[in-house]
Amino acid sequence: MENQCRWLGSVIALLFFGFILWVIYLANTGQSSVFFGLVRQVPYGDKVGHFMLFGLLTLLANWGLRFRKVNLGSIPMLLGTFLVVLFVLVEEISQAWLPSRTLDWRDLLADAAGIGLFHGLSWWLAAKKQKNSQ
Repeated sequence: MENQCRWLGSVIALLFFGFILWVIYLANTGQSSVFFGLVRQVPYGDKVGHFMLFGLLTLLANWGLRFRKVNLGSIPMLLGTFLVVLFVLVEEISQAWLPSRTLDWRDLLADAAGIGLFHGLSWWLAAKKQKNSQ
């Protein structure tokens, strides 16, 4: 059962990452999507979308990577969080060079808030998992 959960976590994380890549592709090429229409109908929908998409990606990446940790100097961090932070920074900053996109520090702030909250949830789940395995 545990092997199935490990496999499932990785698959779900990859599928969700693929979904995010598809949404980014649509935005980068100026195409429309039903998701963009929904986001426009919700107050602050773009910021809520950034918060949830990258927050959930953080949680799923950490789950898929089995809450593996890395050290950044003396700072411990979950590997999934580290990878999502790198991806978000590259993706958001790259918008400065795309004519169909706008570099917006508030998007980056919403990304960071989602990543931070779901990173905390990931730490809690990792600690709970470790406690249960002892």
